[in-house]
Amino acid sequence: MLSIVIPTLNEEKYLEDLLKLIKKQSFSNYEIIVSDGASEDKTLDIAKKYQCRLVEGQKEKRHPSIQRNLGAEIANGDIILFLDADTRFYDVDFFKKTVNDFKTRNLGVAGFYMDFESKKFFYKFYYCFYNFFTFLAQYLRPIGLGAAIIVKKEIHKKIGGFKEDLFIGEDQYYCDQAAKVSRFRLIKKTKIFFSIRRFEKDGPWKLFFKILYGTLYVLFFGPIKKKIIKYEFGKY
Repeated sequence: MLSIVIPTLNEEKYLEDLLKLIKKQSFSNYEIIVSDGASEDKTLDIAKKYQCRLVEGQKEKRHPSIQRNLGAEIANGDIILFLDADTRFYDVDFFKKTVNDFKTRNLGVAGFYMDFESKKFFYKFYYCFYNFFTFLAQYLRPIGLGAAIIVKKEIHKKIGGFKEDLFIGEDQYYCDQAAKVSRFRLIKKTKIFFSIRRFEKDGPWKLFFKILYGTLYVLFFGPIKKKIIKYEFGKY
């Protein structure tokens, strides 16, 4: 079984569209777990509407790492797919192709190539930059994107899940640690569409350099435990 874990915090604008896409999938052997960080909007109502399994976190203790770990704790599947609420995919065989690729290549953890739903020059540039950079990095120091990470449950447990004391870059560190005990590669058969909402709110180039700085920091100096970049869970 595939366990889909979605960390949420006030995602009423985005969650339902993702759940609709999931329900259209040709692959049916899955469960959906919405791990919420005490949302104050209709996020939980939407999750219940689509019969998702729910994990309700605490307002005083919430972070994407915490929500992902709480969701993974109740997962029944031997493979976990972590998805952000604003991640998109439009191939009805997305799950089928992803799981087949993951199993056929005997991967323990994997990331995805990304695309954007925008024709602006910046997003075309970022599409080429990110995919080329991560293609090369997968053979050296894997770069993971929290928007979509697929992993064997046993590997998730082996590395102790996502580190909950990291400010940002927990997804990259997670993939890096998982790659030390299993095989990491990018999924070849599918891709995700990454949300542009943070880029549009912060400014595309400004956020690009924030992400680049954070990525290089983790690669050369290790986990980010202090607030070196402005980011707040649930504020986008």
